[in-house]
Amino acid sequence: MPELPEVEVVRRGLDAHVVGSRIESVEVLHPRAVRRHLPGGADLAAQLAGLSVTGARRRGKYLWLELAPGDLAVVVHLGMSGQMLVQPPEAIREKHLRILAELDTGTQLRFVDQRTFGGWALAPIVEVDGAALPESVAHIARDPLDPAFDAEGVVGAVRAKHSEIKRVLLDQTVLSGVGNIYADEALWRSRIHGNRPADRLTRPQVRELLSAVAEVMGEALEQGGTSFDALYVNVNGQSGYFDRSLAAYGREDRPCPRCGAPIRREKFMNRSSYSCPKCQPRPRAGQRSR
Repeated sequence: MPELPEVEVVRRGLDAHVVGSRIESVEVLHPRAVRRHLPGGADLAAQLAGLSVTGARRRGKYLWLELAPGDLAVVVHLGMSGQMLVQPPEAIREKHLRILAELDTGTQLRFVDQRTFGGWALAPIVEVDGAALPESVAHIARDPLDPAFDAEGVVGAVRAKHSEIKRVLLDQTVLSGVGNIYADEALWRSRIHGNRPADRLTRPQVRELLSAVAEVMGEALEQGGTSFDALYVNVNGQSGYFDRSLAAYGREDRPCPRCGAPIRREKFMNRSSYSCPKCQPRPRAGQRSR
């Protein structure tokens, strides 16, 4: 699934090409694309018609468009294959087009989703810790690229968790935006195995890890995100290329860029973790949390 850099690339495209426009009409082409909007597709289309897009926002991996008039947002779940494309009306409709919004700028905002895990839903805006968020996103923590991110507070929250550090990195209520790819990359940069107990790490180790998270996601953002296939694209349909810079993730049996040892793949939460057996030794058997 897309992580913070991929979602931020989409947000920036929406900010440049959609914010400031008015939605003239909406066509819902697949019911699964609005399943999170319980009143249904007709209600979503009726509520959106005539509203203006005043902002494109993100927290972690969560994306939404702010609407006016009213304290309302359309929360966009990209799922595993969702795309937000800005197209001219004459462009051929994509095979997996799920929602189409006509804008007063003469362009169309299209939600394309091959696997139909994503979708749109309306949510009221609420204030949480000084930030305006859709109600459905209110429980999500700030991400390391957020100017108001409290690094020292997160260091304490991480060390209070009696769980493996990689599980903690993926917990969006502790810090948001991190998924499997960037967790593995940050752990590799910090020389920490993902199975290390979070409460056994020192404060300097956690600080270094959080810095690595921000660093790797910042670098990925500069390269348009990580794209392993044509599903992860910006609003113009272009793929990112940070996958060429990955040091650990997806590099099973290839040499570690730091020491040359073959990268190993291990099972983790119904997916895979990648690490260097030399730079990131597994925790000793029987090692317990404090």
